[in-house]
Amino acid sequence: MKSLRTKSDYAGVAVRGILMGAADAVPGVSGGTIAFMTGIYEELIFSLKQCSGSAIKVLLKSGIKATWQHINGSFLLALFSGIVISILTLSRVVLYLLVNHPILLWSFFFGLILAAVWSVVRHIEKWEIGIIVTFLIGTVSAFFITTISPTTIETSPFIVFLSGMIAICAMILPGISGSFILLLLGMYAPMLMAVKELQFMTLFIFAGGCATGLLSFSHVLSWMFKHYKTMTLALLGGFMLGSLNKVWPWKQTIETVIDRHGKEIPLVQNNILPHTFETLNTQPAYMWYAILLMLFGMGMVVMLEKMGDKSANN
Repeated sequence: MKSLRTKSDYAGVAVRGILMGAADAVPGVSGGTIAFMTGIYEELIFSLKQCSGSAIKVLLKSGIKATWQHINGSFLLALFSGIVISILTLSRVVLYLLVNHPILLWSFFFGLILAAVWSVVRHIEKWEIGIIVTFLIGTVSAFFITTISPTTIETSPFIVFLSGMIAICAMILPGISGSFILLLLGMYAPMLMAVKELQFMTLFIFAGGCATGLLSFSHVLSWMFKHYKTMTLALLGGFMLGSLNKVWPWKQTIETVIDRHGKEIPLVQNNILPHTFETLNTQPAYMWYAILLMLFGMGMVVMLEKMGDKSANN
């Protein structure tokens, strides 16, 4: 994969990481979507796949420098540095908007993901019956996942580790949100609290689960891209389309739960029209602002696509 990069190129990779981290903070938006749109998705999967037994062999045979090149270490370091920085800083802004201006935030991400579907499927040159079926399978699967009611489980080191494994696999799949998977597992709030309160042991266990999941699942994705690239693109595009059910801006809360701080949090929600939202909640639907933010999200995809094309040509 790519190896000849300047410092400014790696700064661009870090920016992509920041965008991925901000997206992953929102239940319903996948950092993998950002990676795909910015043209680094396949390189990311390939680089993660290299962090396996082959890396140990290179280390023993040729030393640290050769191993670093083998795993595309500079790329991974820049990307994950951006993700970590985003989670510790920018994600707080995203979470604030999620609580205080949810319609506007969801509208932006709805437009972004809708355009991202086009970003993926435009790479499919011929829509044969197998490709169409695969796309529909991805769409239905993602839609079904977004309809599952979140659960509540007791936090333990094993559960934290397992949650990290499962969530990270979702995070690198465009269209499937890792944070939404954490929400379904009942681990979203505990992990946010661990980040805010810097609970290092919990974060270390979670990171261990993430690393295990990444190293395992990256092999599967790399194999799929190598042998069934068009079908994989159709599946990922379907995932994105199905995930739009989760990010629809106007919702009716059916069931809530009280967190440890006594705050009421939506648990089960249905999608409704803007006019219905205003009637049920006696609150403005901000429809025109929402439409503008959807268009802005689509525009962001165009910009990210240009970043991806530039990255691919360098």
